[in-house]
Formats: sequence, C-alpha cells, structure tokens
Amino acid sequence: MELNLDGRKALITGGSKGIGWACARALAAEGVNLAVAARTIGPLKKATLELRREFGVEVSSHSCDLTKPAHRAALVDVAGDVDIVINNAGAIPAGSFVDVDDEVLRSSWELKVFGYLDVARQFLPIMMKRGSGVIVNVIGSAADHPRSNYAIGAAANAALAAFTKAEGAESYRHGVRIVGVNPGLTKTDRLETLLRQQAQISLGSEELWEELIPKDPEPADPDDVASVVVFACSEKARLLSGATITLDGGAGYLSQ
Repeated sequence: MELNLDGRKALITGGSKGIGWACARALAAEGVNLAVAARTIGPLKKATLELRREFGVEVSSHSCDLTKPAHRAALVDVAGDVDIVINNAGAIPAGSFVDVDDEVLRSSWELKVFGYLDVARQFLPIMMKRGSGVIVNVIGSAADHPRSNYAIGAAANAALAAFTKAEGAESYRHGVRIVGVNPGLTKTDRLETLLRQQAQISLGSEELWEELIPKDPEPADPDDVASVVVFACSEKARLLSGATITLDGGAGYLSQ
C-alpha cells in the first residue's frame, strides 16, 4: 500500500523509546524526516543516530522537559514546519484515586494532558493556515474502559479522547486531521512499571507482576501501535478525523 508520506516531516514527542520509538522507525521507513523530542539526552542521541544510519532520513533531536510550558511552547521554533505531530510523551501511574500522591497526580497530568493540548495548540494554527496537517494523539484504552485502580489515568485519557473528537471535527474543515490511537497494554518498559504497581496493590508484592500479564489476548508490540499511527498519518486515512481507534484486542484492560 502506497502511503505517500515520503519527504514529509513529523514531530514525535517521547520518540526515543517504546511506542514513540516504534513510530519514529515506522515513519522513517516511509521516508518521513523527523524531529524527535524526549527528556533524556542519552537515549535521544542514540535514537537519532540509529534513525539516520538505518533509514537515511533527516533527523533532529530536541531534549526538553514537556512538563514545562515554556519547553512545550519552544517546540514550534526548534522543530520548525512539520506536516505531522505525534503526541506520545506521557505516563500516569496506577493506583486508586485517593492513594495517588497529589504531586505525582499533577505532574503526570501536566505532562500528558496539558502537554498534548499545548503541543497541539502550538502547531494547529500553523497547519490550519497552511490547509494541511495531521495530529495523532497516542492516548490509551482506559479512555474507553475506566477502572478505579487507574482512575487518574482513565480521566486523563478520557479528556484527551474528548479533545480529539471535538477539535478533530472542526479542524477537518480547515484541512487538518486530528486522530486518537488508544493502545491497550503494550510491551514497553511502561508495561512492567504499571503491572508492578498493580501487583503491589492487588497481590501484595510487585515481584508477582508477571502473573498479571494477560494471555488472551497478549499485550501488543509497539510496532502494532506504530502501524496504525502511520496509517492514520497517511492519505489513505483522509476521512479519519475526530475519532479514536482502540487497540486492545477487545479486552478492555488497563492501558498505557
């Protein structure tokens, strides 16, 4: 299938590992030039070098702390004119609503909820003025299947899904599509962290986390998520906007 993405440019937040890294590789394989933003310099530099060497595309790296509004605002200047934005940076811990530390709650929402909204707000007017562009929000299936042991994350994901639907319906009239992708459990470092938290809560020991890995269906690979993200960025998905796609095999279990 010809996706017609060659020569375009994409910004990926949280693009040095996990789902973001898989998206970076999948887009680079389609000839997309990249601006990769992440907090940790070491993995970011390694990712940049690997992408350039393997795929021969242009790659710029941007070390930034997306919990800080000033760093989010600067992205539009450092990344430049982009055709695609992948909002991916963000992690919200598991735990009951009353047990999650207030500072952790607010900092995780600052990164994921306000981070996604601010990044979209920086690039959306530019895209709308140009009359083209795609924003993909990698959210999480807890938006569809909220549970009390992940209430903070579920509320954040639901907010981002609502934003995607509301703004994606309007932006489409100006040539810009906004799409949400809701992964279920995915084989990343984040999976182990979440399941360790859940094992401590439900089983009394985080060392029992592997007992909580679902078997039917098994967790996704990051490449499974990246394939859907790349399709959503392509002309083949030209009518897809203001919608979210859930990738959990119909299981409805705890998401990223």
